[in-house]
Amino acid sequence: MTPQALMDGLIAGTTIGLGAIGLSLTYSILRFANFTHGDLLAWGAYLTLTVAGALGGLLAGLGAGAPFGPFSFGLTLPLALLGGAALTVLLALALDAALFARLRARGADAIILVMAGFGASMALRALLEFTFTSAPAYFTRELQIARPLGAGMRATPDQLLVLGLTAALALGLHLVVTRTSTGRAMRAVGESPALAAVYGLDVARVVRVTWVIGAGLACVAGVTSGLLVQIRPTMGFDLLLPLFAAAILGGIGSIPGAMIGGLVIGLSESLAVQTLGAEWRAGAAFAVLVLVLVLRPSGLFGQRA
Repeated sequence: MTPQALMDGLIAGTTIGLGAIGLSLTYSILRFANFTHGDLLAWGAYLTLTVAGALGGLLAGLGAGAPFGPFSFGLTLPLALLGGAALTVLLALALDAALFARLRARGADAIILVMAGFGASMALRALLEFTFTSAPAYFTRELQIARPLGAGMRATPDQLLVLGLTAALALGLHLVVTRTSTGRAMRAVGESPALAAVYGLDVARVVRVTWVIGAGLACVAGVTSGLLVQIRPTMGFDLLLPLFAAAILGGIGSIPGAMIGGLVIGLSESLAVQTLGAEWRAGAAFAVLVLVLVLRPSGLFGQRA
């Protein structure tokens, strides 16, 4: 693998890892594969784009839309990301209240939740395409020139920002889960919801917090992906297999594991593109997923049953 392919794999892996963290937490606490997670990622990107457009009009006289420093975007995008994340969280909570919470209350099996999530995923994707059309959109059309980093690697300022932001979010969330009472409650519910309820923990609150974290991270992952490439209604669906592969590779419920899994998937895809061609990108994620399920189903940082 060339140094530049290594850098490209790391950049792609950060977005996958960030999305996989939310997927992993949701799976560990709600106990089902949430197929809507990829679509929350896409909705987060489009909602942020919508808020950015509104803010651009309101702050036009202040020059907030002009590129900030070496980056390709202005100050409106960070502000819009906060609004987009809030709207994505509201969408996720509404989806849970309207669908998943009712199924959980009826004691539905995991397979019922999975199929409901699959149907909701298709509905969200169709609604997204109907609302925003299938034409690709962009946060910015400013061109950036990759800068040399040494050792034959190059990256744009936007790409370096994504790397730093992802590392900060992953570290911050890891500290929240391991060092706070909310994090301890999440881990307790992940071990046994019934036993956690017996000990007086508010399981419903933990579920809401999980949706908030998962949807917020999905929004950030969608924005970073859209910033570096483009925004499309199917972007979340296209990332769904790599997200699941990264979450399973790292170990369900493990935040560092999801990030490392995302980096491994990103590097695998970059290697496949370099050696076999771009059409084999998805095949790399599938191959890693199969190997993990065969060799170590618990993942790198998961606990053996």
